[in-house]
Amino acid sequence: MVPVFLRSCLFALVQLVITPIFAVIALLTFPLSRLARYRVITTWSRLITSAAAAICGVRYRVIGAENIPREPCVILSKHQSAWETLAWQTIFPPQVWVTKRELLWIPFFGWGLAMLSPIAIDRGSGSKALRQMADQGRERLAAGFYIVIFPEGTRVAPGERAPYHPGGAWLAVKAGALALPVAHNAGEYWRKNAFIKQPGIITVSIGRPLSPAGLSAAELNQRVEDWIESEMLKLSTYGDPA
Repeated sequence: MVPVFLRSCLFALVQLVITPIFAVIALLTFPLSRLARYRVITTWSRLITSAAAAICGVRYRVIGAENIPREPCVILSKHQSAWETLAWQTIFPPQVWVTKRELLWIPFFGWGLAMLSPIAIDRGSGSKALRQMADQGRERLAAGFYIVIFPEGTRVAPGERAPYHPGGAWLAVKAGALALPVAHNAGEYWRKNAFIKQPGIITVSIGRPLSPAGLSAAELNQRVEDWIESEMLKLSTYGDPA
């Protein structure tokens, strides 16, 4: 059996070879429609997740796929690793992300991300960022794109917790869109900033969509957090972090 370290080396080599190629392809998709650009560029994500499964043994299963609404919604997801930023493009319908503007400056990765029409905000701009998120969020939803937000704002290690920022719930309330909570344990196999990818089966659990009707952003955010963190206790091998 090939050692985990060598598998991780081979996987890193695959990433190194194909990422610059797809960065150039992404730039060449500029004249195409948003949906056409999305379909071309996200081929990279599908290749990387497939390579992770074939080379490193990082596979996944999905619970609750039937809960994904047909109409575009706001996907509020647990954030543990880089894996979900790739896999969501395989699991969920065409989507855009709410992300920090600085990510667009990353060579290769940022170029492709920019072509996917993200809602790239300056977190330090306060109310201006909220107005941008509301205006662009409504426009993206109307165009048929789901919106992915990681309420924790950063990757959080398995067994740990971080505050859930209410921006995603606020967008769902302002746009009148369903909020879809998503839990997963990807960080147990693909850790934050870790070179080694451990073989195993990631479980992705998709909850029932939550209506924002009659709820404040804080109330909706709390319901999302309660469901995700409760579900994490079922998925994680780390037990109750409290």
